[in-house]
Amino acid sequence: MSAPSSAHSAPLRWISRLGEATVHGVTELGFASVLLGQSLFWLLLGRQRRQPVRLSAMAAQAMEIGILALPIVSVLALTIGAMLAIQGIYTLRMFGAESRVTLGVALSVTREFSPLITGILVAGRSGSALAARLGTMKISQEVDALTVMGINPVRYLVAPALVATVVMLPLLTLWADLVALLGAGLYASVELGISLSAFAQDTLAALHPNDLLHGLGKALLFAVLIVMVGVVNGAMVTGGAEGVGRMTTRSVVHGIAAIVITDMLFAFVLTR
Repeated sequence: MSAPSSAHSAPLRWISRLGEATVHGVTELGFASVLLGQSLFWLLLGRQRRQPVRLSAMAAQAMEIGILALPIVSVLALTIGAMLAIQGIYTLRMFGAESRVTLGVALSVTREFSPLITGILVAGRSGSALAARLGTMKISQEVDALTVMGINPVRYLVAPALVATVVMLPLLTLWADLVALLGAGLYASVELGISLSAFAQDTLAALHPNDLLHGLGKALLFAVLIVMVGVVNGAMVTGGAEGVGRMTTRSVVHGIAAIVITDMLFAFVLTR
């Protein structure tokens, strides 16, 4: 039998690579699902098995993920709020409706920008740190040492990070809502002569509880994605320090991509 021609082999190679990438992606997704299930198992039943998830570990993770991220979240949220007010006033001025900027800014901030920007920030800051930490522990065989000592690595390493992120990311999103609206109100007060109290009243009138819940629901989902992406990439590290750097970068890229795609699907489903 004659060998396939180069014209035919190129599509075959492309299909083969596509199939390998698909299998690899499904494998990673399955691994993440298993880790999530095991984390929930230890959170719910760990105390009965005399291996509870440590409160001190969750508090340390919450401090790193949430409290220490407040300054950069505040700066970004204030900037985004002012930017939305600038663009909104500039656009609405064409129609003589600058005073309606409050509605657009309030909905944009609470439903979209605060959870999205906060999620991307935490993915780049904490998700990558989690991947690097787990990757380094795997390279140095610390994960194997935990298993030998009778300590489940998922309970010890993954579950505290999952709880801390699930708690802190919605709180950071809520804080970003407040700061972004403050930034928008400050710019509107200068540009349109609206007092902050009047801007706040208009914002409260424009918002409904579902708008806040929409953004907080996104943040909760983003938190699970960030932790799972970071843990999976950290567990797949090979090749020493170079491999740790490579998978840390991969964790950031995959985390941000997962957040943006999930945000689009979330918005599409809930606005039908």
